[in-house]
Amino acid sequence: MFKKKPNIKPLSPLKSSDRRRTADQIIRDLEIPVPVSEGTEGEDKEGESKASLTALRRRLLPDNALSARFTTTAGPDLKQVSGTVYVGTLEEEPVGTEQRILWVKVDEKMYPTVYTLWHNPGILPLLYTPSFVVEKLQGGADLMTPGLQRGPPFPKKATKGAIVAIASLESPTVPMAVGTCEIDVSALEKVQGQKGHAVQTFHWAGDELWSWSSSGKAGTEPPRYIEGWDERDEDTELTEQTEALQLADSQEDGGVKLDAAPAERSRAEKDQGVDGEDAPGNKDFVDEVQDKELTTKEIDEAFKQAFLYGVRYHIDHNKDHPTHGLDFPISQSNAMSVLIQPFLPTYTPARTASLQVKKTSWKKLGKFIKYLDKQKILKSKDRDGNEVVILDIDFKDPQVEAFKPYRLPKKDTLSSGPQGKPAAPLSGDPSVGQKLKLVSILRPKEKLAPIFNASKSDPRGLYTATELKSILTNYIESENLISQKNKRLITLNPILANGLLNGNSAADDQALSSGVVPRDALADRFISSCSPFHAILRNDAPITECKPKSGVPPKIQIVLETRSGNKTVTKVSGVEPYFIAPQPLADELRKSCAGSTSVDKLVGSSPKNPVMEIMVQGPQKEAVLKALERRGVGRGWVEVVDKTKGKKKG
Repeated sequence: MFKKKPNIKPLSPLKSSDRRRTADQIIRDLEIPVPVSEGTEGEDKEGESKASLTALRRRLLPDNALSARFTTTAGPDLKQVSGTVYVGTLEEEPVGTEQRILWVKVDEKMYPTVYTLWHNPGILPLLYTPSFVVEKLQGGADLMTPGLQRGPPFPKKATKGAIVAIASLESPTVPMAVGTCEIDVSALEKVQGQKGHAVQTFHWAGDELWSWSSSGKAGTEPPRYIEGWDERDEDTELTEQTEALQLADSQEDGGVKLDAAPAERSRAEKDQGVDGEDAPGNKDFVDEVQDKELTTKEIDEAFKQAFLYGVRYHIDHNKDHPTHGLDFPISQSNAMSVLIQPFLPTYTPARTASLQVKKTSWKKLGKFIKYLDKQKILKSKDRDGNEVVILDIDFKDPQVEAFKPYRLPKKDTLSSGPQGKPAAPLSGDPSVGQKLKLVSILRPKEKLAPIFNASKSDPRGLYTATELKSILTNYIESENLISQKNKRLITLNPILANGLLNGNSAADDQALSSGVVPRDALADRFISSCSPFHAILRNDAPITECKPKSGVPPKIQIVLETRSGNKTVTKVSGVEPYFIAPQPLADELRKSCAGSTSVDKLVGSSPKNPVMEIMVQGPQKEAVLKALERRGVGRGWVEVVDKTKGKKKG
């Protein structure tokens, strides 16, 4: 719905009474339970219930919340839509975090944004679909019924008209879109062969609600893992176990083929407009892998092997770094996003559904880290009583040194990994594969106008160097200024002398005294007397379709510098003129470099037209250059500054 930027009126603080009333409406409409400890009775229970309700209100709608009315247009008929946005910073976020839109009220319905969902697991029913379908949703498409995965059964609250969240099979703990059920999804007994819309998309990570901020900063990239989502009730798990037994029995009788799930996936791909070569996956390899649920023992082993793979990847790609590109201590979420999830063998939809932390014997990521500590692969520590952090990793552990890399799924592959190509960003990046052309053009200064008027050319037009030489030649011939004694010499007249010679050099004095000047020298002076302009053309677009800008073509800056003593970071800025959005590029670099990235406003850039700067962990010059080349940027258009060595490279 929010592909177009909404018109938001000035924000105003939300009164405490209005905030409580709005939060209570959210709790009531979404049927969010208020937590109360078991065994508490009487006055203690009532007191704890009030405290829990207050904490829940603040978690959903913080004390610093602001509100404002907005208007926008939606749908093919551009229907006008109005409502209220609620803006704030959630309590769990650090001080100074950018305020974001947390809720949107339209037609008396309160819709949470992805920012609220990322900090409040479980407040909406969660539906799943493959990542390539999520990319379609992030373009504004609705979720079709064949695109539903991991069911039936589907969540009981996913009834017609209910607000639901949508996540990908590949990142099932991270909601990426919000919408309204157009059918009773909970009642579906099958999706194979079904048609029509299941969910009307309202908001997604990447739209104008996601990107809005009071200071104009780009939207925050989604986390790779969120504890608390993807928790299904015992009835769902029991049903899945029963279905698994039924599937096993039917396979023994020859009634159900192992390729049933891939066939269903193929239909879903077609229904969502992705098929054949465009469909993600590593087909030849995946065909050899059975599309089945894994046992707990197999899931445990897959997580351990993925962690070892992540450690070995950092060792191999950051050999000169003392901690191989890793910053300690490493939090649970970073361990999952950097060292585990990119290396899980999620070859098929069923395996993807299996490879979740909740399905391991440890159930929680903290317990898995403690297991690795007991194995002496790493050192860990409890922090704040509810999280386990990694203090150090033994890079010379026998299990790490003996590890042999396996083939990774194509869609999650790192740029320097086994497949050699990076995955496309989740939201899609139109700059990947684009063709760019730099055109340098010139505009004559006013003192040269008589030369252009004589040849009937526009004295304020834009010309290439070749075109300018042709105009000068026409003028020289029309005025008969070619020397009869030497064709290479041009006789000076007052217009040429006043327009091109300033008399501030010995060469000018000599030309003025002799009355002639070499043709080549005159042409060079003619070109240098014009003001430079440039245009960056995309995908063979004609220059008439763009507005040239003054000055020489800008260069993308890659700066390597040292922080905190011996930690190197790579900064990239100036990509916007080359039709490259900073956030999708940062997302790709986060995957390809297997390290954290951030996007922020470049210090000193204009507040009205800010230049964004991408920061990548580690010395990642080559990875950045390769990512830019995939977007049509030539190496000659990039300037590299290596501050770690105290010298500049071009």
